[in-house]
Amino acid sequence: MNFYSLNFLQAQGASQGGGLTMLLMLALIFVVMWLFMIRPQQKRQKELNNFRNNLSKGDKVVTVGGIYGTIVEVNDNKVLLEIDKDVKIKVDKASLVKDFSDAQQS
Repeated sequence: MNFYSLNFLQAQGASQGGGLTMLLMLALIFVVMWLFMIRPQQKRQKELNNFRNNLSKGDKVVTVGGIYGTIVEVNDNKVLLEIDKDVKIKVDKASLVKDFSDAQQS
């Protein structure tokens, strides 16, 4: 046997274990993605759903579009917001993103 045939035999032996290594690497990448991307997003979505389900009259909120207002009435999927004195708008609950009831007024 010459030098080239020995290298070929070694390369074949090394490539047979490569499949398992590749599978482990893919599994590791999936676990890292789940820990840093999917899990935190699910936690934020759960908190947002709890916020929307616990809305009550008098809460100060902001919509996705940046409209600040105070909740006057809560229905199943809609909320009546007072954005100024005698100015009320009806918005979908899904458009509410933040509660400012506890924030200090400046």
